[in-house]
Amino acid sequence: MLRRWRWSSAAVLAVVLGAVLAGLVHPAPAAAHDATTKAHAEVTGTGKDVKVVLDLEYDLLMKSAWLYAEAYEAKGRAEQLRQLRINRAAVTDYVTRRFAVTYDERPCAPTMTGDADVHPRGKATYALLTYAYACAGEPGGAHAISSALFPDAETFVHSTETLVRYDLDGSEGSAVLVAQSPTVRVGERQAAGQIWEFFLLGVEHLLFGLDHLCFLLALLIGARSLRAVVVTATTFTVAHSITFLLAAMGFVDVPGAIVEPVIAASIVVVAVANLLGRQEDKLGRWRLPIVFVFGLVHGLGFAGALDIKESGSWELLLSLLSFNVGIEVTQLALIAVLFPLLVLLRRTPVTGWATVALSIPIVAVSLYWFFDRIPLPL
Repeated sequence: MLRRWRWSSAAVLAVVLGAVLAGLVHPAPAAAHDATTKAHAEVTGTGKDVKVVLDLEYDLLMKSAWLYAEAYEAKGRAEQLRQLRINRAAVTDYVTRRFAVTYDERPCAPTMTGDADVHPRGKATYALLTYAYACAGEPGGAHAISSALFPDAETFVHSTETLVRYDLDGSEGSAVLVAQSPTVRVGERQAAGQIWEFFLLGVEHLLFGLDHLCFLLALLIGARSLRAVVVTATTFTVAHSITFLLAAMGFVDVPGAIVEPVIAASIVVVAVANLLGRQEDKLGRWRLPIVFVFGLVHGLGFAGALDIKESGSWELLLSLLSFNVGIEVTQLALIAVLFPLLVLLRRTPVTGWATVALSIPIVAVSLYWFFDRIPLPL
């Protein structure tokens, strides 16, 4: 009976890992409905009128505005800026229909100010757009911010989230706007709701951050005892929490072009150590220092998911802590599920083969990520 249970556990683990690795080697194309995106909005104002700075994925924005392929397939900064300039009216029409600001329930009138800009965010190019919203009404009213950018109905992406940071009506805060909850009312936001939204963002980022999942899996494959798992996971958690909070609060700024390849390299190092170790820990006394250093780098990667670079309000800190707790809870849940399966797998005759079978795909995919993430000059 025990033997049958071990083999069943091994089968479950294989199915879980197979599903993860299938996602790794079959990435969704940029235009597919399987893809997701995040919009970013900075909303500020000292009176009735409001300034909004939007950061939107360039090719998705141009597709959603129903422009031709020469616009959304444009490469190079100069050509993308030219396309934004000649398609200014179409882009503004789309954005202002999908992103709204109201004052005492009355719509504010948007006007694009200045020229659009473009910049890299991860491996995508984002368009930076600035709008002035003129609001009518008596002083002392309240603003509300709504986003329906890139909805599922457009079929280009799904589950779009708009991350909003606002400083309006004497209130500072942040919110995650989704289709089910597209509006934040300034001054009425409940802290509990904000905590929950960023907690779910953290859960989502770890579950769909396949590079972080591979690193965690590689650590678990190399761990030989429950104590080793606890110590290793704690070391990784402390390290990535330090850099995540410092980077997300704007105190540390390391370009993604450096962070992302190093994250991929960290997975390769740990997975190769598992291949070399087999029955023993080849990293030895260097394992925890290596995990700590790589944890610092992964923290920068976690911060890049939010890309909030403004220092220090308590509201922002609360959101960041909630995001980090979401990551930690998900990490612990995955360890609780996967490590017992790995322990049972090690007690079967196929343990040596299984370590190789699990580690080689991780090495291969991580090497691909490493070279793919190295920025090359155009």
